[in-house]
Order: sequence, then C-alpha cells, then structure tokens
Amino acid sequence: MQTEMLRFLGLMRRAGKLAVGETGTGQSAREGKAALILLASDASENAEDRARGFAHRAQVPLIRLKAEKAELADALHVAGGAIAAVCDKGFAQALIEKYADDLERI
Repeated sequence: MQTEMLRFLGLMRRAGKLAVGETGTGQSAREGKAALILLASDASENAEDRARGFAHRAQVPLIRLKAEKAELADALHVAGGAIAAVCDKGFAQALIEKYADDLERI
C-alpha cells in the first residue's frame, strides 16, 4: 500500500499540486495554497517543528508518512526533502481517505 501511496504523491507532483522541501512548503503555506502538510517518518525534530509551523500558519492538518526521506525523494524524483505540501483539497482528501493506514496525524 505504501508504494501505491508514493506513486499517488508522484502523480500530485507531476500535476503541479505538490510542493516539496522546506522552501516550497513554506511558500505554499504562506500563500494559502497548502491543503495538507506531509512529513517523512525519519524527519529531524527541526524539520518537524518547521512542518508544525507551516501547518499552523496554513491552518491545515499535518500528517506523518510511514515513508522515509529517501523513499519520498526517490518517488518524487527530487534530491531530498522531509516536508511536502499538498496544494489541492481534492488530492489531500483522497490521500487521507485512501491511505489512512500509511498516515499518522500529528
């Protein structure tokens, strides 16, 4: 199921509805585009603190994935990034509903 979820995140990225990394996620939160903030399972405490701040600013849920940073980076074809923002309410809702077992609300 986790592999399927990572493919779904890749689809969001290709559709331009997923911001990856601290800079992109922060910008999405500030601009009110973020519908959901995601955090890799092995993210540092500092990354988690930043993710909490982004989620608070955007008034959206913060979800910890079961996927690690390396898995997320590989699935999204990026160099790294422990934080991501889903920038579409429909995609965010579908992710939460379909992959609830692979997500942990923080």
